[in-house]
Amino acid sequence: MLPVGDFLRSRTTPYVNWTLLAINVAVFLYMLSLGTTPDGLRGNLITSETDRFFFDWGFVPACLGEVVGLDSGVRPRLLEAVCPADGREVVGVFTAMFVHAGPLHVGGNLLFLWIFGDNVEDRLGHGRYLFFYLACGVAAAAAQTFMALDTVAAAVGASGAIAGVLGAYLLLYPKALIRVIFLPLFFIPLVVPAAALIGVWFFIQLFAGFAELGQATAGSGVAWWAHVGGFIAGVVLVWLLRRPRPRPRFVEPL
Repeated sequence: MLPVGDFLRSRTTPYVNWTLLAINVAVFLYMLSLGTTPDGLRGNLITSETDRFFFDWGFVPACLGEVVGLDSGVRPRLLEAVCPADGREVVGVFTAMFVHAGPLHVGGNLLFLWIFGDNVEDRLGHGRYLFFYLACGVAAAAAQTFMALDTVAAAVGASGAIAGVLGAYLLLYPKALIRVIFLPLFFIPLVVPAAALIGVWFFIQLFAGFAELGQATAGSGVAWWAHVGGFIAGVVLVWLLRRPRPRPRFVEPL
């Protein structure tokens, strides 16, 4: 199921959500100018310009774990190759939220943020929403690092923070109606409650995370535990940060 819209109107202009969307798009457009052909060494690894961008501005769980005192079990020479040369592992936790690996990655993430983020910002307020979003991203990175400590692939993407937005939306508007389509049957639109859509999504992430435990360090290429950690953080944080509940405004589905 792919969500394509909801029927819940925002009472305020979602300036922060728009800014987050714009930054993600701008970073991705910049990445398109980077070379993808291997052209240099990083430690003992042959890398391209794009690879080095991921390592420098994403976060590597093994590197982040070593910084906070956890033994990743990864060979020092490999850590030297994949970890930022100037010790920016903690900075990478924040910058990774704005870096994406491809058009489907950025397109899917930003579609979810566009649909669900404005209503969460409406309920929290602009400043609290920005804090909430970044905090969920940090929680997602922490969860992925703890559950996949030996991973040496760079983790990038806004999905951990957006998972927090989904958790908040579920808590705030469980009965809101979401318009979805079933891929690849684009011509069959359906309407489902937010609780059903987001609940199914979360259990898929949780199941996939447990299924991947103990596999090779690169895993499937999806940071399942970042999604789980961000979602749980979103549920907790929105409960603490939410403002008094106004009467919701819905648009009648057609």
